[in-house]
Order: sequence, then structure tokens, then C-alpha cells
Amino acid sequence: MFKMRLKSRQWLEDLDGNIIMGEGRQRIFELIEETGSINQTAKLMRMSYRGVWGKIKATEEHLNKKIVLAERRHGSRLTKEGKELLGSYRQLKVDCRKADEEIFNRIFADG
Repeated sequence: MFKMRLKSRQWLEDLDGNIIMGEGRQRIFELIEETGSINQTAKLMRMSYRGVWGKIKATEEHLNKKIVLAERRHGSRLTKEGKELLGSYRQLKVDCRKADEEIFNRIFADG
């Protein structure tokens, strides 16, 4: 039998199918924390500032929480709620990968 592995992705969406959190937004939030700048984040992701800002605002509106605090003097950073969302999403991905691997091994184990 040939070797294979399972690849999967997780994202959060509302009941209408609008993305709330996924790998792209995870990267946006991580870069905002690293750079302190939405503009720099947009450049690193090869996106427009408006595109990045739109994704941030969409997540904030869906959750009804402020996720990114943008200040002219102090730059941008994640709020407490933003850090919690990012941490929870990271944990979700870790836990899903573990569960996926267990299921994959159970179903496709050489036996």
C-alpha cells in the first residue's frame, strides 16, 4: 500500500457561511502582533490595507467584539479579546489535528 497522510483545515463561519476566523485571519492577527502595524501586515501578506481592514472589521462585527486596537500614536495591537480569539483558534487547530490523526490512523492503519 502507498503512503499517505491526511491534510485538513479548520475555519469558523456564521450560519450564513461568512468566515469569522481562518488561517488567513490567523496570519493577519499574528502579523499585527509582530509588527504593530496594519499597513505592514498588509504589505507582508501582499494584500491591500483595505482588504486587511475589511477582514478585521468583518470578524469584529460577527463576534460583536473589538479584536484590533489601531491608534495613530501607538500603532496596532490585538485587544484582550483578540488575543483570546487567536489563542483559542490555535488550540482548536492543534486539537483538530490530533483528532484527525487518530481517526485517520484508525481507518487507514495497516492491519
